[in-house]
Amino acid sequence: MSSTFHSQVPEIRRWAANQAPVRPEGEFVVYWMTANRRPTFNFSLQRAVEWSQHLKKPLLILEALRRAYPWACQRFHRWAMDGMEDQQKFFASEAVTYYPYLEPAHGDGKGLLESLAERACLVVGDHFPCFFLPQMVARTAERLGVCLELVDSNGLLPLKAAPKTFARAVDFRRYLQKALKPHLLQMPQFNPLKSVELPRLPQELPEYQRWKPGVQFELGDLPGPGPVQERGGFMRADQLVTRFLSERLARYELRSEPSQAVASGFSPYLHWGHLSSHQIFQELIDQEDFQVENWRVQTPGSKEGAWGMSPNAESFLDELITWRELGYNMCHREPDYDRYESLPEWARQSLEEHAGDERPQLYTLQQLEQARTYDEIWNAAQRQLRRDGTIHNYLRMLWGKKILEWSRSPRQALEHMIELNNKYSLDGRNPNSYSGIFWCLGRYDRAWFERDIFGKIRYMSSDSTRRKFKLDGYLTRYGPEPGE
Repeated sequence: MSSTFHSQVPEIRRWAANQAPVRPEGEFVVYWMTANRRPTFNFSLQRAVEWSQHLKKPLLILEALRRAYPWACQRFHRWAMDGMEDQQKFFASEAVTYYPYLEPAHGDGKGLLESLAERACLVVGDHFPCFFLPQMVARTAERLGVCLELVDSNGLLPLKAAPKTFARAVDFRRYLQKALKPHLLQMPQFNPLKSVELPRLPQELPEYQRWKPGVQFELGDLPGPGPVQERGGFMRADQLVTRFLSERLARYELRSEPSQAVASGFSPYLHWGHLSSHQIFQELIDQEDFQVENWRVQTPGSKEGAWGMSPNAESFLDELITWRELGYNMCHREPDYDRYESLPEWARQSLEEHAGDERPQLYTLQQLEQARTYDEIWNAAQRQLRRDGTIHNYLRMLWGKKILEWSRSPRQALEHMIELNNKYSLDGRNPNSYSGIFWCLGRYDRAWFERDIFGKIRYMSSDSTRRKFKLDGYLTRYGPEPGE
């Protein structure tokens, strides 16, 4: 949607989701925060602030949490509420009205956004290309009588910039090295509300009577899994960025070692919008004394020396940008990203040719969920997923490969991986986690040597993992608990 005022949010990152007009006579601008649940490095918030300044109207930030959605549970609600607590503290001192809403029962929140939109100049929303959010936003856009403008603040590359769906990381990496620089020169503001003066809304909105604001409610009647020890929110995410850059980045080459605590831990915070890849990138290049304006790629397509930074920084950026945004590219462009049919043709053909191969063992979903297999390493990885809401990055790949080996068919293996990951993982239901799951079945990979069950899909084994890494500490930490 074109606007009549200059915006620092790139045009390629914003568009109208419906044909309804902007109403300058409205009472306020609404920012409907659904994916970028943070006050910093957020193009959506930045755009909403610009509209409020342009129209000289107050800004209302609505962050709501539905009671029921696929895999809704205490774990995910607790994590989201952690973030809402942080936001409430932050926005209390800013020139906006923050409206957090937790749906007490399924369906209670129906009509809230529409009620606000009836009095709004426009609604600014987040674009997220995965899970139920695209469908939810599309249905809502049709019902609103006012413009819903969506903003892409997902990654360093705008989702609309890529000309195609990339099937291999090496091709996407080569494209990024050619196309990314101009977008790195258009970073979101650290705090779009800094030194901003906006009109204030009245203390109480009429909607508060029916849809009571709040950041806490009892989780007891929600299904498990239960909360994890780690806390969510953008304040905790800030601490993790500082810790990673000051302590862990120097040892990042050890990230595949399960016994070494050098992984960033950013993934759940990125998924929930509590952290932006722009923030991570900015703080990393500040530490590395890297100047985007002077960036010249020496060996196109290579991940070695692509940035001219330290080797560990280069390796981390390949994970943060190439691999993470490769998944976003897929989800944005391919509606069937989560279906078996989205696998490469060679992978599907090879898997189907071996679908009838004899399996060493077959496990039900319940047996897998309870970590009741003969494989000590796999059981430990599954217990980590259940207890912590995550799996060590290397073992996550082994975890998926073994599920393929223990399932009646490749399709069943995919169903089991998606169910277990999305039920327990804090970063599940995300483009990046779908990339990891489907990689286990050949996405983004190449054909390997033929073998039973796997066909030409890359094979991994617990025996080779045990030879490769020191696992005693990991196996002790995630061993069975009393009663298991």
